Amino acid sequence: MIKKMGYEWHLRQLMAARQLFQTSDLVPLLAERGIRLSREQVYRLVTQPPQRLSMDTLVALCDILQCTPNDLITPVVVNAQVKKTADGDAPLPSPVPLEPRRAVVRRPGRR
Repeated sequence: MIKKMGYEWHLRQLMAARQLFQTSDLVPLLAERGIRLSREQVYRLVTQPPQRLSMDTLVALCDILQCTPNDLITPVVVNAQVKKTADGDAPLPSPVPLEPRRAVVRRPGRR
C-alpha cells in the first residue's frame, strides 16, 4: 500500500485563540510584516488549506499568532489503498472516460 500524505490547517483556530475573529483583521497585521495580500486572498488563506504558501507568509503568520509552523499544520495520512502488481510496481489509476450525451429538449407539459 502506498501512503498518501495530507495535512490539517489550523489558522482559523489559532486566530480565534488570539481574539481575531474576522479574516480582514489579518490584512493590516500581514502588511506590517511586508506581506501584501488582498482581503479575498486572506479569506481563502483562512478558510481553505493552502496548496502553496510562501515562507515569508508562513513566518509572518507565526509571528502574528505567536506560534510555530507545527501549530499551523498537522500532517495526516490519507487512506489511499493502491494494489501493487506482481512485479511490485503500482499501476497508475486509469482515467474514467467521459461519454458525451445528447440533450433532449421537451416542450412544457409533454413527457
